[in-house]
Amino acid sequence: MKVARFHAPGDIRIEEAPEPVAGPGEVKIRVRNCSTCGTDAKILRHGHHHIRPPRVMGHEIAGEVVEAAGVAGWAPGDRVQVIAAIPCGTCGECRRGRMTVCPDQESMGYHYDGGFAEYMTVPAKVLAVGGLNRVPDGVGFAEASVAEPLACVLNGQELARVGDGDDVVVMGSGPIGCLHVRLARSRGAARVFLVDVNAGRLEMAAGLVRPDAAVHGEDVVEQVLKLTEGRGADVVITAAASGAAQEQALRMAARRGRISFFGGLPKDDPVIRCDSNLVHYRELTVVGANGSSPAHNARALRLIADGSVPVSDLITHRLPLPEVLAGIGIVSRGEAIKVTVEP
Repeated sequence: MKVARFHAPGDIRIEEAPEPVAGPGEVKIRVRNCSTCGTDAKILRHGHHHIRPPRVMGHEIAGEVVEAAGVAGWAPGDRVQVIAAIPCGTCGECRRGRMTVCPDQESMGYHYDGGFAEYMTVPAKVLAVGGLNRVPDGVGFAEASVAEPLACVLNGQELARVGDGDDVVVMGSGPIGCLHVRLARSRGAARVFLVDVNAGRLEMAAGLVRPDAAVHGEDVVEQVLKLTEGRGADVVITAAASGAAQEQALRMAARRGRISFFGGLPKDDPVIRCDSNLVHYRELTVVGANGSSPAHNARALRLIADGSVPVSDLITHRLPLPEVLAGIGIVSRGEAIKVTVEP
């Protein structure tokens, strides 16, 4: 079978590999879709401290069970979606229901071979925490692969308490930003504004998700304040790896506003300037967001299935496995919303 393996920064190879054999407690699946994301582009450029090469990449996975011997509840032909972040399920944080911050968390495509392959095995650890989800009827494999990033978005908006009547600003118009716009609407937001420094990508995204306004330029804080009649936004979500966006978010938040630092910053430049008095006098809440739990993945699939968060039109490119590098390049250049690979 063909796989896309990471060997070193700048070195991802399409290679032939034997089909994996499912071990005790594991399920083998035929991968039908594995979507790409900005993380794949970062791994290509810089590698990752959790990846010991060679490693098959890909963590937004949907497919079909082909072997489930000895694993109760699963049978060949079952359509499934696989979590990306794997909590241990036993530590203090997991026992408290805080699986997204499990200190022993592992990941598909990092610690275990991922979905840029024709076949893969789902580790027993994934099944142990309920991380293999049935794809609902009417949901295609490509749509199901988008459940993983949507699950992360769901975690972020729950932590930021996005709800009825909120004015929400989403900073970043990539696939995550688009999902934030649609999820905020489904959670009852009154208005959603989309911000980006990339005018071309903003135009493409706005044409699909139809924010109440698309904001671009040097004075985005002033534009948001004008759009909100000087009040500011109830929720600001920084769906971009940008310290400047995080600093702007503090300035455009309304009194008692909530700011989600959703996108992590580069490890060599993680420090921003925070006007502490804005947080103090406006009673702002600043929250992080780290991935998703197995339960978030299951709920994300339901949101896709019932139409609350449509995702099929966000998939702008569908590529065969040998073109995975081209797909990562498209993502890196901001030329797509969502790119999915179909092994």
